[in-house]
Amino acid sequence: MTDLQEPRRRALLPFLDLKRHGNRSHVTCFYKCGNACDSAIPNQSDNPTFADVVQTAFSRRNMLKAAGAGALIVAAGPLAPAAANERGPSGRPGGSTRGGALTFRPVEQNTLDELVTAQGYRYSVVMRWGDPVVAGAPEFDIARQTPEAQAKQFGYNCDYIGLLPLDDKDREALLVVNHEYTNEQLMFSGVATESSPTTPQQKRIAMMAHGISVVEVRRHGNTGEWRPVRNGRRNRRITADTPMEFTGPAAGSEYLRTKADPRGRTVLGTLNNCAGGQTPWGTTLHGEENFNQYFGPAAGPVADPERRLARYGISTSAAAGRRWHEVDPRFDVAAEPNEVNRFGWVVEVDPYDPTSRPKKRTAMGRFKHEGADVRIAEDGRVVAYSGDDERFDYIYKFVSKKKFRRGHDRASRAHNLTLLDEGDLYVAQFTGDSAAEIDGTGTLPSDGEFDGTGRWIPLVKNGASMVPGRKVDWVLTFTRLAADELSARGPEWAPTKMDRPEDIQVNPVNGRVYAALTNNTNRGVGTNPAADEANPRSRNRHGHIVEWKETAGAAGERFSWRIFLVAGDPSDPSTYFAGFDKTKVSAISCPDNVEFDPAGNLWISTDGSPSNLPGSNDGLYAVPTEGRERGQVKRFLTVPFGAECSGPLITRDARSVFVAVQHPGETDGSTVDAPSSTWPDRRRVNPFPRPSVAVAYRQDGGRVGS
Repeated sequence: MTDLQEPRRRALLPFLDLKRHGNRSHVTCFYKCGNACDSAIPNQSDNPTFADVVQTAFSRRNMLKAAGAGALIVAAGPLAPAAANERGPSGRPGGSTRGGALTFRPVEQNTLDELVTAQGYRYSVVMRWGDPVVAGAPEFDIARQTPEAQAKQFGYNCDYIGLLPLDDKDREALLVVNHEYTNEQLMFSGVATESSPTTPQQKRIAMMAHGISVVEVRRHGNTGEWRPVRNGRRNRRITADTPMEFTGPAAGSEYLRTKADPRGRTVLGTLNNCAGGQTPWGTTLHGEENFNQYFGPAAGPVADPERRLARYGISTSAAAGRRWHEVDPRFDVAAEPNEVNRFGWVVEVDPYDPTSRPKKRTAMGRFKHEGADVRIAEDGRVVAYSGDDERFDYIYKFVSKKKFRRGHDRASRAHNLTLLDEGDLYVAQFTGDSAAEIDGTGTLPSDGEFDGTGRWIPLVKNGASMVPGRKVDWVLTFTRLAADELSARGPEWAPTKMDRPEDIQVNPVNGRVYAALTNNTNRGVGTNPAADEANPRSRNRHGHIVEWKETAGAAGERFSWRIFLVAGDPSDPSTYFAGFDKTKVSAISCPDNVEFDPAGNLWISTDGSPSNLPGSNDGLYAVPTEGRERGQVKRFLTVPFGAECSGPLITRDARSVFVAVQHPGETDGSTVDAPSSTWPDRRRVNPFPRPSVAVAYRQDGGRVGS
């Protein structure tokens, strides 16, 4: 444990089953996602149920078998252990996690206002909100903020973390960080509640606090600690006003054209960047998630005949709570109806070139991207997975048309920078093998696992739309609606409604894919979809993790899957830890971001442990995916009071774990003037919290975890 500086202590109690916005505080729900849980569920499609898909699959088995590779395969075998020669996305041989045993002692549940690490570890803060990033940035002064200063300083609410090497010895690198959203109550004095008005100046500051930061960092001595390089020549801030380009099939589409950009090819800024990914060609990917909350009509309702707005959770009756249209009319959907369509994409950034223009890759579809994780398929094509973070929404896969070129020459990199411009887009369908036994209680079926097979249903393939009556640019711009409409072709074309799909990562050792499903308290409630084998628990407050293996190659259309983890208090009979003894695991709730260490252990950061009430702060957990300890979840660190643990990132040498400490002190009633957290600065006069990136490392300089 680190030295605690006047920590805020709370009683330690088990998870409480109180009705509120999932496990979040109300203020977090307002600023993070625009109170999505208080709105109607955007997915109102009448997709066939899980059971209907299974029944149809069996009744049409012979017909589908004759249909070829595109058919639903129901006879595929279960998910088998990785073969010794199976290769992960990096090309490294697969196999066991021998030598990667997790030997640290788990951190106890706590509500301290401190980042608490496992014994034998320490941490340091790398970058704080407001720290200077680019040359000319002033030192941060919360009482004297300006948009111009914030555009040069580290942004607010850090999330995704990327680390790109600047040398071959892992001593210098580029730290790339998303800034998801702002909380004006914790940024400006006098903003007492979510409904308190903010000034035009404060709105502009908030816009500049969104986006992405690129910061040169350097390892400190021979430790796992990293420190920023002041005024690094590649340092950069990307904000809500940074010019970006559309690429791919929807670029120039009628749906992306605005008065300011009649060609539909240039957009200002990126918003609500949540998770992301790092490519083998040295770029980073950033998912635009809850972009809907920034838009709405300034006055009066607007028509929405195709539900293009409602399907994305965008208000048709009133301006968003942030009221950014008061300083920039493009956020008024009545005045500029297509501007909202210019957000919800995957943004690719080249951190090595601070003069490069970020690209919004339309071939990857538009929805609430949690992130985009990339692997190289056996045939050389690029595969990217992305979850749509919404109740009852879908999991997607993109497969590039062109193949990745290995090598570090200029021509290869120029080619690879175009890989995400063309390709096939799929949506996932999960089919269980014990559908009749799923009752919503989380009870395992008689075969001992929640598992089955799956199909990647094409939305766009070989440059053509697979949605009847829809053109490619429509499918890519309104991807949610396009996925809904697939079921018109029959139950076997219906994608599976999931419990808030978030981060998705590929295990570098066994090649399997792991997806975090954060929660869905609406599952099985009223007329909402009932529990199914891929989402086996009604009122799923604590979430789960599913793993799958691509059975026809990474670029193929079939997979086999099983649930790896059903989160919650281990004493709850509905929880499941890959079959491991539940008396020996740490309680975990609301898995959000996932990461792997070089040994193939899964690291999970959480978003929603009940930190605003007695219980436990959010944290970072580690769990083996193979061997006798498979499923033994252990809490590695916890973040300060009111914070969410985001990131995370483990360095190639496994000597450092970066985490993004997002929204410390974001509890109901907490403000700059009366904060519930003072981390990390511990100011004695006018204290306030600052979202920050921290790095944890072993005191003896060894590999983390083991």
